[in-house]
Formats: sequence, structure tokens, C-alpha cells
Amino acid sequence: MERRPAIAVAGAGLRGAAYAARIAGTGAGRIVAVAEPDPGRRARFAADHGIPPERAFPGWREMAAAGRLADGVVIATQDAEHAGPAIRFAGLGCHILLEKPMATSEADALRIADAVESAGVMLAVCHVLRYTGYTRTVRDLIAGGRIGTPVSVQHLEPVGWWHHAHSYVRGNWRREDESGPMLMTKSCHDVDWLIHVLGEVPSRVSSFGRLSHFRPENRPAGAAGRCVDCGVEERCPYSAARLYLSCLGDPGREAWPLGAVTGDRTEAGVLRALREGPYGRCVYDCDNDVVDHQVVNMEFPSGATGVFTMTAFTPAAQRQTRVFGTSGCVEGDGVRVSVHDFVTGERETIEPGAPSDAAENGRHDHADDALADAFAAALATGDPGPLSSGVRESLASHRVVWAAERARLDGTVITLAPDTPATPPAKGPVPP
Repeated sequence: MERRPAIAVAGAGLRGAAYAARIAGTGAGRIVAVAEPDPGRRARFAADHGIPPERAFPGWREMAAAGRLADGVVIATQDAEHAGPAIRFAGLGCHILLEKPMATSEADALRIADAVESAGVMLAVCHVLRYTGYTRTVRDLIAGGRIGTPVSVQHLEPVGWWHHAHSYVRGNWRREDESGPMLMTKSCHDVDWLIHVLGEVPSRVSSFGRLSHFRPENRPAGAAGRCVDCGVEERCPYSAARLYLSCLGDPGREAWPLGAVTGDRTEAGVLRALREGPYGRCVYDCDNDVVDHQVVNMEFPSGATGVFTMTAFTPAAQRQTRVFGTSGCVEGDGVRVSVHDFVTGERETIEPGAPSDAAENGRHDHADDALADAFAAALATGDPGPLSSGVRESLASHRVVWAAERARLDGTVITLAPDTPATPPAKGPVPP
């Protein structure tokens, strides 16, 4: 019988709280400590999980100073504060579930890798898209030869107009000096996923993109500094009042994105937050500097090529992928996979799982649950097998992102030296 591991959480925001809720809700583990600088959030988290006051800390440093309190720790602090806690908790012998990106610099990511390997602990980066039946289906189809040899791939991350405004113009990830480039903070998921399903790391990359729209010079005539005072707000696609007031009454949207804006689930509370806080600012009057659209071009050692597009200017939707092979092609939308066979001319549609099945469906929130399950299982058994996003695999895909950013800024093509290869897909049975 598997034991129930003890797990601590550093960072009780949306991500840390979601992983903890899944682990506790399934009974796969016990949440025994929390570190969170926001007193209200810390108190709510502690109450939800029955954590005594002496195990509720104002920060990860205080929690680490108390010694090894748990078998594993979920690190969901802000991006710039990943390296410090990861290195410290590895030194305490804790296994780690680390929110992406693993660090905001390559030097810090290498420090994490060295610390984890020296301590002999397990670490999984939260590349949650790896942990779904949808991903396994795409990966197995390619590995099983259903489309012959992969020659090219197209992958789209449709960020969504309102999501971009929320997170990357008004929110915590709007500035590179406070978090990182958008390609890393938003789309290291996507680069990692492409490497995972194709089974190889790009050998050359180039990239183009910029901050085109959310700039002061694009501010409409008559626009105010805040949406609640704006005479043109009703005609603006990025109206904060429209977005956040429409969340009221919807439990899912009240949790996110409204939860990042205010804990007061009333119209008066939302309007007060929009008058006083960062989420009520005009999108043309913020201090954002990250790109709002970017493409990454990739060449793989096999000769296959790929293009990844990340853009704000879409509906918020599932990622969309096309992989073109010598005898067929695969298309996927995060939920369904379509295979077109060039020999027979037939098209087959595969649905790896129902929307309610966390282990099968490709949606981000369901993938979060699948990763939490995998981490708890690895802790319970001591077997890292359920964790496919280990430290070296994640470091390899992060390096591609950093190379792409250098290529974008310098206007060059970057050649990546071979380092840690991607784990090749198993040559197992192809899904029917």
C-alpha cells in the first residue's frame, strides 16, 4: 500500500493552491506547511488544509529555516524567486515540484540542476502539457510511424486578447525585468511540448516579435488612465470593467482571472479594485514591455523544421498543432487528434478522453491535476517514473527559449550545441 507523503507549499497563489487542492482532494498526500507572504492568502490556505500556525510561514526562507518539514515541496513563488527555494529545499532533501519557468536565467537553472543532482532528490518542472492522454496520443502516433517521418510542424499558442491584457499588460508578467520574456513565462510550455512529442531538441533557431499594440502611441483619443473613468471604454476590446464585472456569478472565473484582482466578489468590490489597483489601468497607459506577438523558427537535427506562433490577438483557445509527415499528417486542438493517411486517403479522429478526465484531456487545468497526481505518486513510491519533466529535460527546452530570445534581439540564427537530448518516444503500440 502506498503511503501518503507530506507536502509543503511555497507560494499559495493560484498555482500553488490548485496543486495543493488536487493532492489533498484525492487523498494522495497531506499538505502540512505553507509559506506565503500575503497574510490573508496564507490564513485561508492554512485553514483549508488544517495547517497549524507554527507551520504557516511568511516566506520560503522562514519555512526552510525550520528544517525538513515534508517529503516534498511545491514551489509556486514568483518567477524571479524560483532558484533560491529550489536550491535550498533540495539541500534539505525535499523532492520538488517547481512551477515554470524553472528560473529566469540560464545560470540559475544550471544552479538548480546541480543542486538537485547533488542532493539526489526528484525535481519536476510544471510543464503540465506533458501529462495528458492527448499528449501521449500525439507522441505515440509520431513515434509509431503513423505519418511516416515528420518533416515540419506548425504550433499556435492563441493567448487570447483579454488574457494577454490581464497577465502581460496589467499583471505580474508584464515586465521582463520583474519576471522574464513572454516566450519564457508563457510559452516555455509550448517549446517543451514540441520537443517532447517530436523526441528531439532543435539544433538551430531564429525568432521575430515585438510589442506592437499595447503602447502609449496607440491610445485612442479621449481614453483615460483607468477604464472606470474612460469615455471610450465601451468601445474598447480591453475594457477592464467589462472583463472583471462579467466574472461575477461564475465560480470558475471568480477564481481566475478575478481572483488576481480582488477577493471581494461584489460589484462595488470589483470597481474599487479597478480604481485603486493595477488591473484597472488603461492597456495603453501601463509599464509593460513584453512582446505581444512572436514567432520562433526551428530546425531539428533530423532535418525537420518547425514554426511556433504566440500571439495576443486571438480568442482564448486551446493550442493548435499540425505535424506533417512523409505519409500522413496529425492535427490537434488540445482535445481531439485527427490523422490523415496519405496512402488510404482516410481521416481518423481520436478523442483521448472526456473533458472531465484529468488524466486524458489536454486542457491546461486538467493537465495541472494530472501533474499533481504524478508528483504525489512519485513521492509515495520513491519512483520518478511518473515524472517526465525532470531537471535535464526541462533545462534543455529552457535553453531553446533563451536561444530564441537571443536570436530575436540580435536578429541572428542561433546554433545550439548538443547537450541533453530529448527523451525519444517509446516505440509502443499506436492508438487505434
